[in-house]
Amino acid sequence: MVKRDLELSSSSSFFLFGARGTGKSTLIQKLYPHSSVLWIDLLQEDQYELYRKRPQRLSEQLVKSPSKWVVIDEVQKLPVLLDIVHSCIQKKLSRFALTGSSARKLKRMGANLLAGRAFTYNLYPFTSTELSRLNPHIELQHSLEWGSLPGLFEFSAVSDKHEFLRSYVRNYLHQEIIAEQVIRKIDPFRDFLQIAAQSNGEPINCSRISQDAGTDHKTIESYFQILEDTLVGYRLPAYHRSIRKRQAGSPKFYFFDTGVKRALDMTLMSALNPGSSEYGRALEHWLVIEAIRKLEYSRADYRLSHLRTKDGAEIDLVIERSGKKTLLVEIKSTDTVTERDTRVLEQFIPDWGKPVEAQVWSRDSIARRLKNVEILPFTEAIRNL
Repeated sequence: MVKRDLELSSSSSFFLFGARGTGKSTLIQKLYPHSSVLWIDLLQEDQYELYRKRPQRLSEQLVKSPSKWVVIDEVQKLPVLLDIVHSCIQKKLSRFALTGSSARKLKRMGANLLAGRAFTYNLYPFTSTELSRLNPHIELQHSLEWGSLPGLFEFSAVSDKHEFLRSYVRNYLHQEIIAEQVIRKIDPFRDFLQIAAQSNGEPINCSRISQDAGTDHKTIESYFQILEDTLVGYRLPAYHRSIRKRQAGSPKFYFFDTGVKRALDMTLMSALNPGSSEYGRALEHWLVIEAIRKLEYSRADYRLSHLRTKDGAEIDLVIERSGKKTLLVEIKSTDTVTERDTRVLEQFIPDWGKPVEAQVWSRDSIARRLKNVEILPFTEAIRNL
């Protein structure tokens, strides 16, 4: 098993959320083997029925046969168990590792989220660091084209990878959305997913998307919220020094995996050629979600946003770092960065109003400085975040 970058608490109960297929159960099984803990898998029909009929069975088991840890896999399927978990934690009967695809269903049903008695972690597809542990020869091109869902690496044939991602998208629609009755009408949502994938990494325009998907503006906003709540995508807010104005700006939206995005917009079999605009967008997508994963796992007190001015000048990432200077990042797909690539950053630096750092992340292998801008290979940039 690949060592994951996420470090889970060994002294506190916790929730572990993540989209299907990100490796939650595999990680928990490695940390808490079935033989050493009380393991409840709510995907198993017999166990689900057992605790559905008598949730208090859990506390009775722990009184009779104490266990240092209890694992409840897919806890969102039986939210009533969380009241029992809460009581058991208060009585110090055990610690709990609680996994689920998201907290959305729990919140929607008014479930007990344990009032701070359990930490919350999110798990994502493999990071570049985790991929290097799995196979140090995996190249950037593979990550851009196919993404990094753990299950993908069970296959070597292109046709199998293609079918894996197509199946993942279909299963997500049915298992995560329809099965939980989040969406009543599936056709508009299916159209929305493809349109959202096509506009991945662009500022969200709900009015335009609603016209293309044949539904109303508020429904499109709710669809984006569903994707974010189920950890299938992230909104990158528009930067503004005013928090109020930042909330009113147009965020960008990025799907949580480059391969899933390409499956949704049906471009899996389209080549990504270095130098093309498609390649540049894919590299930006991959680096943004790499940064999100890295900062989430490190629990860094950073805030990410993007900046686009009225005249079209753009900063791909504005990284506000507690106790450090704000970092302005431009992502370039070139393997040779020149002063032309740093021009926008140079324009922003004197007008920012306070000291900042500026970097270009790219495929250029030589780390150096061009005037006020640091040029970093993307691997070094992510490692140093």
